[in-house]
Amino acid sequence: MVITDTHTHLYSEQFDDDRVEVIERALAVGVTRFFIPAIDSTYTKAMYALESIYPNNMFLMMGLHPTHVKDNYLEELDHIKQQLKSRKFVAIGEIGIDLYWDQSTLNLQRKMFRLQIQLAKQYKLPIVIHCRDAFDEVFQVLEQEKGAELFGIFHCFTGTLEQAQKAISYNMKLGIGGVVTFKNGKIHEFLNQISLDHIVLETDAPYLSPVPFRGKRNESSHILNVLEKLSDIYTMSKSKIALITTENSKSIFKK
Repeated sequence: MVITDTHTHLYSEQFDDDRVEVIERALAVGVTRFFIPAIDSTYTKAMYALESIYPNNMFLMMGLHPTHVKDNYLEELDHIKQQLKSRKFVAIGEIGIDLYWDQSTLNLQRKMFRLQIQLAKQYKLPIVIHCRDAFDEVFQVLEQEKGAELFGIFHCFTGTLEQAQKAISYNMKLGIGGVVTFKNGKIHEFLNQISLDHIVLETDAPYLSPVPFRGKRNESSHILNVLEKLSDIYTMSKSKIALITTENSKSIFKK
């Protein structure tokens, strides 16, 4: 059984003491494909170092996380452009809009989101969207940028059935992680109305640990708990769900 974690920050400082052990635990349970989103330029070296140790398992994205969109966003954009010219990436991400932490940067976030979508189109890459308290704002940008060349993943999807259907209409898969195991997460109530063809698995490690690890550091091996919940929701074997969601990830990332 091959399991794909489409969103994991394994270069995070939270793994500095036991990164190899964390990765080996995931490999041992069948998680062999790890897709690594960028945050900002300060993490690029750490991402490359991770890839150099596990070149057959780690697949890197490039982009600027919305909570890291500051006054220096043009410098960050230049960094992204330089990296895209120097090597291949599987996606532009994670990008988007986050109004939970700071609403004052909305205009900058919106601008940077659009600029990075345009880069993705230029390089024919998928986007991986971060959206927190900002569905309307994200959908507004997607509506302006929609088309056959716009596709990707709506990372850590936490919206309603209607919002899920709208995201899918923009050629987005839904990234489903630990939230699906939360009693107050809501998405478990309607997810079986969404075809598995539109779903990919993720952890967002070290964040958003699934039950029973909620409140503790997340890691990629915990994707098994997400897989188990989806097995219950779809009344389908874990191996079948792993197969379908891995194929979905391949259709997006071409890896």
